[in-house]
Amino acid sequence: MLREIEQIQKNAQLLHTEAEVEAAIDSMAEKINAALATHNPIVLCVMNGGIVTAGKLITKLNFPLTLDAINVSRYGNQVSGSKINWLQKPVSSLKDRTVLLIDDILDQGLTLEAIYQYCLEQGANHVYSAVLVDKQLTKTKPVQADFIGLSIADHYLYGYGMDYKGYLRNAPGIYACGSGL
Repeated sequence: MLREIEQIQKNAQLLHTEAEVEAAIDSMAEKINAALATHNPIVLCVMNGGIVTAGKLITKLNFPLTLDAINVSRYGNQVSGSKINWLQKPVSSLKDRTVLLIDDILDQGLTLEAIYQYCLEQGANHVYSAVLVDKQLTKTKPVQADFIGLSIADHYLYGYGMDYKGYLRNAPGIYACGSGL
């Protein structure tokens, strides 16, 4: 597997540097601070991809919040999505709360849509979402993110939480895998 990862890295194209991604996170934080400062939100980190964005973003939010996690996956360690798999639900009650979902990428929107519905079924008053990357697709997505860091063309991406078969989430920038994916 490590040889495959080395090949992916060798053929990857850097789309956004670490500095560009950090600036996008700063911009998202400003918008979230303006919109949610008085809402007493519970922040749900969408695992595993959202961990980098959530970790960097919450330190820039200047209001009280509660932090929890949710783990819903369509990809697992694969490069294409399948059925939604619920791995972990939040421990905290969402009833009568404003929820801010933080994830790495809004791709087709099916996972985020399922999480939105779950939060509403659990009694959340409002559900907002912040994604580091909104992937530009030709088809309409069932949900749109409220706070977006970067909009990127339709590539298979890795870095800043996004992975290639479970690897490369820790890459210091956002990369597009070479052709063939």
